[in-house]
Amino acid sequence: MANNGYDVVVDVDDEGDLGHTDLADLEFHPSNYNQDQASGKIPTSASNTGGFFGGSSGSRGNDPNSKRFLWSMDFYAQFFDVDTNEVLKRCWAALFPRANFLDVLDGNPDLYGPFWITTTVVLILFLSSTIAQYFARAKDEPYVYDFGLLSGAAGLMYGYTGVIPVALWGILKWYGSESANLLECLALYGYANLIWVPVAIASASPITTVLNYVFVTIGFGGSALFLFRNMLPVVNATDAKTSKILIVMIIVLHAGLAVAIKVLFFAHGSPVSKKPEAPTGDAGRLRIF
Repeated sequence: MANNGYDVVVDVDDEGDLGHTDLADLEFHPSNYNQDQASGKIPTSASNTGGFFGGSSGSRGNDPNSKRFLWSMDFYAQFFDVDTNEVLKRCWAALFPRANFLDVLDGNPDLYGPFWITTTVVLILFLSSTIAQYFARAKDEPYVYDFGLLSGAAGLMYGYTGVIPVALWGILKWYGSESANLLECLALYGYANLIWVPVAIASASPITTVLNYVFVTIGFGGSALFLFRNMLPVVNATDAKTSKILIVMIIVLHAGLAVAIKVLFFAHGSPVSKKPEAPTGDAGRLRIF
């Protein structure tokens, strides 16, 4: 029967005895087992797109028709295939971590949450810094909107959230880490940005400089601890010296992000907060008296 593309499935009892199995009990199903064995190819149902990112991607490869290409929309749509409840659950786990966040992802990292969280942080940084500068100005001084803050926030947050995880993943792969997964790195850094939303909102109020430093420090400490806790098992897959260097690099770069947020958006004495007079016809600034 194998030559006709069929396998034989026989119902066997608990004792492993065929007993008096009648031919009517046999079931025949189409099979390409012999062809797959001869060609050495992996069956389509066993392949997935997760390997491109250096690890498994959960259930994305369970669909036998899940063949996707880099240039197709379906390839990228699968990374945004997550419902609202799951995103909220991951946001809660990022703000109030109890278990390892990679366990919360459960092998199914998404880019939907990280993208919108980072976008929200960009908008909140712009609005909060604008409000903070408005309250910090002299009462008789006209206020000048600086829309360069918006492009600066976008460059800072999108650049950090996109470039650093990719570079870290590349380094981990270079040093032979088998557990490094690009999507998980992007998800970790994206959800780690969530804490900057309440920090930016709190910093928008006319508070003292000391409290502003406290809020930024809390934001840095919470997000850095989140990254350290979840990246440590992945980084430890390399040798001891390399893992220590990578951990220090992760913390230092994250500290650089915190300093940049403080200096560029919430330091009243920074160059950003020194608003020059708007020249006539300047489309980038809007004066309010």
